[in-house]
Amino acid sequence: MELYAMKGGVPLVGEVEIGGAKNAALAILAAAIMTDETVTVENVPDVRDTNVLMAAMESVGAMVVKTDRHTVKINGSKIDNLVIDDEHIKKIRASYYLLGALLGKYKHAEVPLPGGCNLGTRAIDQHIKGFRALGADVRVEHGFVVAEATKLKGGHIFMDKVSVGATINVMMAAVMAEGRTTIENAAKEPHVVDLANFLNCMGANIKGAGTDVIRINGVPKLHKAEYAIIPDQIEAGTFMMAAAITKGDITVKNVIPKHLECISAKLLEIGCEVEESDDAVRVVATKRLNNTQVKTLPYPGFPTDMQPQITVILGLSEGISIVTESIFDNRFKYVDELIKMGADIKVEGNTAIITGVPRYSGANVSAPDLRAGAALVLAGLAAESLTVVDDIKYIERGYEDFPEKLKNLGAQIAKVRDQKELKRIEFGVS
Repeated sequence: MELYAMKGGVPLVGEVEIGGAKNAALAILAAAIMTDETVTVENVPDVRDTNVLMAAMESVGAMVVKTDRHTVKINGSKIDNLVIDDEHIKKIRASYYLLGALLGKYKHAEVPLPGGCNLGTRAIDQHIKGFRALGADVRVEHGFVVAEATKLKGGHIFMDKVSVGATINVMMAAVMAEGRTTIENAAKEPHVVDLANFLNCMGANIKGAGTDVIRINGVPKLHKAEYAIIPDQIEAGTFMMAAAITKGDITVKNVIPKHLECISAKLLEIGCEVEESDDAVRVVATKRLNNTQVKTLPYPGFPTDMQPQITVILGLSEGISIVTESIFDNRFKYVDELIKMGADIKVEGNTAIITGVPRYSGANVSAPDLRAGAALVLAGLAAESLTVVDDIKYIERGYEDFPEKLKNLGAQIAKVRDQKELKRIEFGVS
């Protein structure tokens, strides 16, 4: 089993280039099969989730060709199977985006129930409600979601709760439905807007993405397009937090600062210096930081995907902080691992009460999910002595070249394949 081993105590300093947004890429790659013409997608992150999704698309007949590490050409004209029966696809939650794409184009889709990180109840009831409002028959059979329709007709859909996945899926299904579809209480996240922009480049007629009401006028077909995915808000935020936790000075490049405002605001509040330019954000931390309260909310609020990272920082900050998780009901599993490193955190329901400690100490910890895994790496980079993080398969689902980027900032971190390698790092022998 591969792991990350690291020695903390070194401030991270320098510049880091942010890649394409994983969450936007998953939706856009799925939507690319909705035309029979060839689509070129640039700035695709080379991570496990995108690679698994592309393999699943190939398994039903789509042509998927990587022209370089971050550019993909996709052609959906030869799709000959509307059943995604691929063991790997069950490992990522984004498998369900193929439901909206295939249903919108072919009026039929069968996709395994979604997998991915275990973050508690993540029901797909809003997806099903939206598909049914468009006239589809939707049922769950033998672990698959089956959706089919003679034709799709525009409808009015009010989401009972803000759901990024359901907004994206219903938007894809609706672009080739007859008539107008209105999605109210829609998610406003940057990757929802990115997907809408991509679909519009393919000939869709979507208005209002980025607001809570999205209006879609159905079109008969979509056409080829070339499109570059936005930078990854969460990868950028993770490196911003890395500067804060290691008392470093990091310039995060190739970002959209507007997407990072909620993260920048919290870092300013706890005592970091934050400087923004057109496409970069610099974070500097020179002293022990202050306590605060954080509540995760849909965009433009503080992202749930940044909750573990801010908790790691607050675990070393002055006084008592409170972090409330309002999106997922099982997102504090990593706290037990952080306590092994000396953190003083008590979890009560969906709230963590954090009493800051002067330092963390190295320990062997396990990544319970993607973002928590990255947060434990940040904790290790601030800890005394050696930290080993296992189950790094979760981290590699969403971070491209994570240890390499950290190393370029001065981190002492290595990807380790066996105990012999681990001992060599543990004793500082090169």
